[in-house]
Amino acid sequence: MHLRLAADREELPKLLSDVQRHAAALLAGLDERDVVPSVPIPPPTPLPGRGVGLKAALDEFTERWEPTLSASAGPRYLGFVTGGVTPAALAGDWLTSTWDQNAFSSLDGAGQHLERETIAWLRGLFGLSDRHHGTFVSGATMSTTVGLATAREWLGERRGVSPAEDGVGGLGPVRVLSGAAHSSVSKALSILGVGRAALVPVDTLPGREAVDIAALERALREHEADGPCVVVANAGTVNTADFDDLRAIRALRERHDFWLHVDAAFGAFAALSADSSHLVDGLDAADSVCVDLHKWLNVPYDSAVQFTRRRDLQTAVFQNAAAYLGPLGETPDTAHLTPENSHRLRAVAAWFTLRAYGRDGHREIVERCVACARALGDTIDGTPGLRLLAPVHLNVVCFTLAENPTAERLAALTGRLADVVFLTPTVLDGVPALRAAFSNWRTSDVDTRRIITALQEALHEL
Repeated sequence: MHLRLAADREELPKLLSDVQRHAAALLAGLDERDVVPSVPIPPPTPLPGRGVGLKAALDEFTERWEPTLSASAGPRYLGFVTGGVTPAALAGDWLTSTWDQNAFSSLDGAGQHLERETIAWLRGLFGLSDRHHGTFVSGATMSTTVGLATAREWLGERRGVSPAEDGVGGLGPVRVLSGAAHSSVSKALSILGVGRAALVPVDTLPGREAVDIAALERALREHEADGPCVVVANAGTVNTADFDDLRAIRALRERHDFWLHVDAAFGAFAALSADSSHLVDGLDAADSVCVDLHKWLNVPYDSAVQFTRRRDLQTAVFQNAAAYLGPLGETPDTAHLTPENSHRLRAVAAWFTLRAYGRDGHREIVERCVACARALGDTIDGTPGLRLLAPVHLNVVCFTLAENPTAERLAALTGRLADVVFLTPTVLDGVPALRAAFSNWRTSDVDTRRIITALQEALHEL
């Protein structure tokens, strides 16, 4: 064995204790760390011929790279829709790496059984029935890709062909209808050979990102000659956290034949609170559902789940025909359910945080984040110089400058805020804007007040 490897193996308990103390110190200082540091990126160095061992590598990483990393796990990182890591999820993730399971086959340990238990907990959390089968994947993009791949096979079933076996050429025209589809939908359609052009935008309600149900029905009628289609509904849009009327979309199925995929990447968590659960009424009627867990469940990147009612079609797409994997059976292994054969046991982190804090703990996180978003939205709405672009439906605040809201002026504003809060730029109805998404378990009203103060001060300096 290499001398450095042997030495690190002998010293591993002490070295892990060093890493633990280092990680604990980082977390303790996370609240006061600059959210987006202004430290220059270090120049790259060549790989040395001789290694330095774990301790020296930790020291070098601490000196060269840690000062440049954002505090994305902290309470004032409001960019994208990014959660942190609860204490229990962190412990679960460390154990995931320690056990280093490839949970793709039931021939090897109980990893898949642990995943199935966790999936059942999540299914109940989001109000889905046991007709929905789920699997862990890397993120919302992969979840959507799996859902739409299954939808593609459903379209083939309706037309007497199998895209999984014979390719997409026999499908004929494919139409995917959506009011405000996330960019990952186009990416998934490109990956699947259906093509980005298959996505047909449908009118949304005035001043909303929610689809106009009458316009959706007109589009369904217009494309009926092409055969069944796919509808992608939103349970929480990125810009404004708006929700399509899932019950009304479900009612359209009485008159039209379509696969319903619901992008509920973070909006599914509305189900946890009595104040917002109505937003996801009808979610169980979906044929496939996308939910990100590294958002509002606050587990480490990368982690998401996909649910579908048609696991038989899912396995038709993703089955892995290898003798050493065994037959599909009634409960397929994960090797037959997603594109990857390598399947990190992401369920451990989710299992830990769900078991540690339960439904009530995660409901409190959701309700606190929503309260923070509404407080920020109310302040922006009453602040001269700022303009709220949409009601705060859930946990996202979309706003802009009241006068001359150019991308350049907004970038200057966020630059002044970078040490206190991170916001992402966007465009809503042609207007350059900023977006604040609250989904971190650490974020409190104290953080919100600090963000408001920093925003008002930066506005005066603009």
